Amino acid sequence: MAETKTLIEIPAFITVRELAVVMGLSPINIIKELMANGIMANINQQIDFDTAAIVAGEMGFDVVAQQVAAAEAVEEEAKTGWRKVLADESKGDLAPRPPIVTMLGHVDHGKTSLLDIIRQANVTAGEAGGITQHIGAYQTVKDGRLVTFLDTPGHEAFTAMRARGAQATDIAILVVAADDGVMPQTREAVDHARAAGVPIIVALNKIDLAGARPDRVKQQLSDMELVPDDWDGDTMVIPVSAREKLGIDDLLEAILLTAEEVDPRANPQAPASGTVLEAKIERGKGIMTTILVQNGTLHLGDTLLVGEHHGRIKSMFDYTGRRVSEAGPSMPVAVSGLDGIPVAGEQFNVVDNEKLARKMIEDAIEEARVTPTSRGKSTTLDEFFARLVEGEAKTLNLIVKADVQGSLEPIVTSLERLNGGEVELEILRAATGPITESDVMLASASDAIILGFNVEADPIARNSAAVEEVQIRTYQIIYKLIEDVERAMRGMLAPTFEDVVIGRAEVRQVFKIRNLGVIAGSYMRTGEARRNAKARIIRNSRLLHSGPVGSLKHLQENVREVKAGFEFGVSVDGWNEFLAGDIIEFFVTQRVEL
Repeated sequence: MAETKTLIEIPAFITVRELAVVMGLSPINIIKELMANGIMANINQQIDFDTAAIVAGEMGFDVVAQQVAAAEAVEEEAKTGWRKVLADESKGDLAPRPPIVTMLGHVDHGKTSLLDIIRQANVTAGEAGGITQHIGAYQTVKDGRLVTFLDTPGHEAFTAMRARGAQATDIAILVVAADDGVMPQTREAVDHARAAGVPIIVALNKIDLAGARPDRVKQQLSDMELVPDDWDGDTMVIPVSAREKLGIDDLLEAILLTAEEVDPRANPQAPASGTVLEAKIERGKGIMTTILVQNGTLHLGDTLLVGEHHGRIKSMFDYTGRRVSEAGPSMPVAVSGLDGIPVAGEQFNVVDNEKLARKMIEDAIEEARVTPTSRGKSTTLDEFFARLVEGEAKTLNLIVKADVQGSLEPIVTSLERLNGGEVELEILRAATGPITESDVMLASASDAIILGFNVEADPIARNSAAVEEVQIRTYQIIYKLIEDVERAMRGMLAPTFEDVVIGRAEVRQVFKIRNLGVIAGSYMRTGEARRNAKARIIRNSRLLHSGPVGSLKHLQENVREVKAGFEFGVSVDGWNEFLAGDIIEFFVTQRVEL
């Protein structure tokens, strides 16, 4: 009787990690199978459907292409950024879920006070100086429909989560005080919300104050291309007062109207996945982790995998502190049971058991150690056109900072003139002043490059740029700045080079041969070895040496290459300390150019 294969559904493109989750296997096994087929990929690399189908087929799975309806939904999300139709769910399984709303705006403009009125729980008085101390999540009901609110300390936290891959918001509420008007942080909040691709509703707060000037604020909003709907624009501007509890119902109605357009959906039957909002140690409870379920349903007793942490859920509480046994899409809950404190913004998934979770963590750590050639998510001008050619980029995102407005305007005008070809240029922020951490976080979350004219980055921004792998380029001559961007868009920058691993071998025996030195008798495990390649010596996941291949022999004969499955002898220039069990990684340096 023929063995029945498990049927899996795969989209047009899928990462190695995602494929491993779909197949219920370790990512390392997927990577090994790819290498056996001559494909070098790391855990976060995307592979196409045909490649995934071959690998899955050889590992005992039947593969079908994801339904066209689901693929079209994914394309829609790529265009809008905020439509939460999940790539790995067929459209028939998706059901409406509550919209997730984040409040952004300038400090002291009343974000937390407004949220306090909405959820009818006076937390503001308990927070030092009126500053939100941590990210909270709450739900309220309007006309029988649930709405989830995230209370962030500011757009920096909102964007830091996006930088880690967490797109947890459907709608942004921009809180603007009617007396102060638009402030620098207001403009930054708008930049971050636009970069996230979420619709913006303006809550015009403090409308009851004697100094309120709503028409002036609406003009400022219009100058930022947020034209109020009562000025024939498409931005809903809702007058509210947290102190007098005015306009709250109107704001909630605006959220529900916008949610109908957003149409957020999820599959409540799937294993739960979502985002970590915060984590801390609480007396008597241990590590409590606040999470937002974005897809599936989370159950008491489920095993969570969050980055390098895992654990079985021992207790679960909703935002009111009430014990619950399950949490569906868009529901925030605090859970206990993780073995460590995860970072806000990390993604969580439910796995079958703790043994599998530990294995997946170990495999991910091991893969990260032994893949020195894996590319990060950072963008540089030198890389941009190469990524365009590979089909990975169609838009070059920029953040432009200048010393004075008189310099900024001609730079922006000149850059905008470069648009119109195959490559689009998007200026996410154009402002005066030094390069700040907020600029870096926006660049990290949006895969952007920061250009500075007659300005420098402050020390905190420099450190953040190094951590987030964001490129900062500064100039003193305007035409040089414009020229570099234009060349990047046309693929005319000097080409860069990258190392590509072509094969891996294991050392079995070590020989000393007169005139040849030390020879490693090896077995070619994957890929191939080439006489004109370079080699890395890896021992216990540590890189010991890298140098050109000195000699390559098979059955005492000099050869140009050795394929997987054969034994051979090799020497590497500058290295004589081989040990049995060493891994030899063969690689070539390739030019990246148009």
